[in-house]
Amino acid sequence: MPDTTPLIVTLRFDDDAFERFQTMRKTHFPSSRNFIPAHLTLFHHLPGDKYETVCDELRKTAADWSPLTCKVSGVRFLGKGVAYDVECHQVERLRADLAGIFYDDLTAQDRQRMKPHITIQNKVDPSKARKLFEELDDAFEPFSFDVLGLMLWHYHGGPWELAEEFPFSHATTSGED
Repeated sequence: MPDTTPLIVTLRFDDDAFERFQTMRKTHFPSSRNFIPAHLTLFHHLPGDKYETVCDELRKTAADWSPLTCKVSGVRFLGKGVAYDVECHQVERLRADLAGIFYDDLTAQDRQRMKPHITIQNKVDPSKARKLFEELDDAFEPFSFDVLGLMLWHYHGGPWELAEEFPFSHATTSGED
């Protein structure tokens, strides 16, 4: 029987960026709750029973996009955690295009406007989160990273399982946004 668990769509970072974000996450995220890799989520819950349709649409979309350069523009305090703010109008456009395709299947959360970020700490005491935020914010310098494609995950009530990757395969680089 096919896996019909909910589907999550994230961006595929370049290897250096992934390692940087993953190291921060391993360092600052509570280990008992850190069972998914560093990520930037485009959609939190697409229907698993439409897996083939979702894959087809992601494959077609990825074929029309070139790798993107995004900018980490700051640090965001989340109350019980910390995230990096990401600026990339192209990512927002990509997500809007996909939201139009998947609109009838989007949850209320996924119909909201996207505020791109990469969470590096969550589910901690607010004072601990505030301390990390202040440390990172004081030393913060903007940096860029590349997005190479899309990733599709099965959500199993906690851990995620990678289902497929869809590399951006258009010939030219989209450049920094």
